[in-house]
Amino acid sequence: MILSVLIASANAFAQYDSVKASRNEDTIRIGGMIILKKGNADEKKRVTVTVGNRRQMKKSNISTSSFIIDLGFSNWIDKTNYAQATANGSLVNKPGTPDLVANDFKLKTVKSANVNIWLFMQRLNLIKHNVNLKYGLGLELNNYRFKSNISLNEGGINPYNGASITHSFAMRDSISFSKNKLAADYITVPLMLNFRTNTNYSDKGISISAGISGGFLYSSRNKQISSERGKKKNRGDYDLQQWKFSYIGELGLGPVRLYGSYSPKSIFKNDLDFRPYNIGIRLSNW
Repeated sequence: MILSVLIASANAFAQYDSVKASRNEDTIRIGGMIILKKGNADEKKRVTVTVGNRRQMKKSNISTSSFIIDLGFSNWIDKTNYAQATANGSLVNKPGTPDLVANDFKLKTVKSANVNIWLFMQRLNLIKHNVNLKYGLGLELNNYRFKSNISLNEGGINPYNGASITHSFAMRDSISFSKNKLAADYITVPLMLNFRTNTNYSDKGISISAGISGGFLYSSRNKQISSERGKKKNRGDYDLQQWKFSYIGELGLGPVRLYGSYSPKSIFKNDLDFRPYNIGIRLSNW
């Protein structure tokens, strides 16, 4: 009954914005708050009920989201000087066969996957929640799927002339692989400047973030599957850079989030100059 009276009273006296009502009126409106009175003004048991308060809650300057998932594709831009890489022993070619070239290191785009697991991300308010500093911590998992029968070696004996090789090298293998990939996994810290058009709802408006990330290589392996050798997972660093620096970005259109990253430096220490990039969708409306 009180709720019914409240609705009827609020509609009837919507024009009141301040305490203009007299003691004989049943409803007083103060901003977003409605005070409903029951009983005559001279009654001792007069009841006053306060309902509704549209006061806006103060927003926290730090917002946190946990376990954000990225699903996308990994690839690289090949800047290798193949003549120099061959001369320095980073590439080993079988005598009588064509030398390894850029086409041998092309990737299967659809099967070269990138999965990122962000353990947490935080957004720090800088200017009225429209401009924020965004940062976090997570795992960056990259799978580079070769089209050709490339094998990566940690070093050892040159299979064609018996010479000792003290560094990692790549060669064209003698068998065909049904699966042949290089996996490189990093612990990564992103740091971005974030711009938002809608500060009340994360899944509305436009959100743009841009910045950098630093990653530490904690696992790498060359996984191969063939009918001749079965399934092999060869762990090693393969002269991969221990640290990975990338430019990163994020674009949010309503509830949809897209991400991308590009490293201007090769992931290898040797003469193989492959500069990796990732692109995909971010499963988060934050």
